[in-house]
Amino acid sequence: MAKVNHTNCEAYILPIQDALEVINGKWKMLILISILQGNKRFKEIERSIPKINGKVLAQELKNLEEHDLIKRTVYDESPVLIEYTATDYAATLQPVFQALQAWGTNHRKRIIGKHKTKK
Repeated sequence: MAKVNHTNCEAYILPIQDALEVINGKWKMLILISILQGNKRFKEIERSIPKINGKVLAQELKNLEEHDLIKRTVYDESPVLIEYTATDYAATLQPVFQALQAWGTNHRKRIIGKHKTKK
């Protein structure tokens, strides 16, 4: 493979860097996946993601809303009902999540396979 010059490398890296700045961290992708799978209420999302705490979830939901990936809807009921839904923009991440899931499944098999053969 021929060496790529700095300019070409930067053109490839910068968009990926931009994407990672939006969905980086331990929880954002997991939260988006939970919402895309139909969990709309805070407690539903919290229960669907092992080990996340409420304070972190609240912060991450706010950040995802600021990036137009989720919509927060408040219904004037008693008690107040709040739902989170994925935007059409967030749905454009589905192929990325599917690719990561496929890669992760293969990686897990590869690593588990290595550990089994070492015993």
